[in-house]
Amino acid sequence: IEIRILDIFRTFDKVNQDNLNLSADFTKDLGLDSLDAVEVIMAIEEEFYIEIPDAEADEIKTVQ
Repeated sequence: IEIRILDIFRTFDKVNQDNLNLSADFTKDLGLDSLDAVEVIMAIEEEFYIEIPDAEADEIKTVQ
């Protein structure tokens, strides 16, 4: 699962690949804004065929 998640982040051009690891913060380490974070969450939902409720998605701040 972790490898699949990291692979999703690798597909986004805006992600600072040098700082990409499981503990990386979306904003501080990867350089993503709120819209980018939504796109990442949507990509994760598609990859795993799940739906993450908005309230829970808002709490996701790191790759892990």
